[in-house]
Amino acid sequence: MRVVVAGGAGFLGSHLCDALIDRGDEVVCVDNYITGRAANVAHLIGHDSFTLIEQDIVVACDVDGDVDAVMNLASPASPKDYYAFPIETLDVGSIGTRNLLELADRKSATFFMASTSEVYGDPLVHPQPETYWGHVNSIGHRSMYDEAKRFSEALTMAYHRSKGVDVKIVRIFNTYGPRMQPDDGRVVSNFIVQALRGEALTIYGDGQQTRSFCYVADEVRGFVALLDSDQTGPINIGNPVEFTMLELAEIVVELTGSTAGLVHEPLPSDDPKQRQPDITLATRHLDWAPTIALRAGLAKTIPYFADELARQS
Repeated sequence: MRVVVAGGAGFLGSHLCDALIDRGDEVVCVDNYITGRAANVAHLIGHDSFTLIEQDIVVACDVDGDVDAVMNLASPASPKDYYAFPIETLDVGSIGTRNLLELADRKSATFFMASTSEVYGDPLVHPQPETYWGHVNSIGHRSMYDEAKRFSEALTMAYHRSKGVDVKIVRIFNTYGPRMQPDDGRVVSNFIVQALRGEALTIYGDGQQTRSFCYVADEVRGFVALLDSDQTGPINIGNPVEFTMLELAEIVVELTGSTAGLVHEPLPSDDPKQRQPDITLATRHLDWAPTIALRAGLAKTIPYFADELARQS
């Protein structure tokens, strides 16, 4: 297939580009580098199956030639980034998504929308199935990201129902691995970087809030399975094994040999207390389930951060 990957120079997008090329697809990567990094796709430059276009999809998005799929991973995705770029986050979730949907419609291509578990907000149902409508604060501090993704889902389904565009929606749960930005503000990167720098790991609140962490290779394998399926979604792709923040910190401390301890800070507003995917649909319809446990995934991720910090020093 010939696949357009918007946000292809980002953390998840670059791993998706790798996976598609590895299986024989041709990839057109589109990114404006607001949060993506050229280094993430530098190894693909010059590959016969890879084209890189620096373009802001909020302004326009057009690609010459045939296109079989348009995959939308374009958005700031870490709290640090969407707090820094709130308007841009809302724009890419609305105008940018529409421009990509128009591209898919013009090219008679499948449209793949990378949504998020944040659409469930601070959930009152646990674990979260795709049928759960969510518990979201539309004017809260995280609303620029939550509502951008909720609108993107609605827009995607509107094009599917009114124009007949073939669409796929994935809801991503906490994903980690190499190519995350060391300062992106997500808990895995925060803990690893603090541990490697000899700093105390920051625990917000009492540390009993939970998350479910999926290693990037498992996550991307789920994306490709959904793209190749006859499912519309939304479908949760994430690891259903739940950890408290204290449990995550303990594993990072063990794997890094950190001796700096922990420090507690107040819990941020609108921070969900728990997050765990129900992956029944992914297992049933995509034959997908994660295979890389948290400890093993962190062991693959820590050397990447050590190299990044060494380069920055």
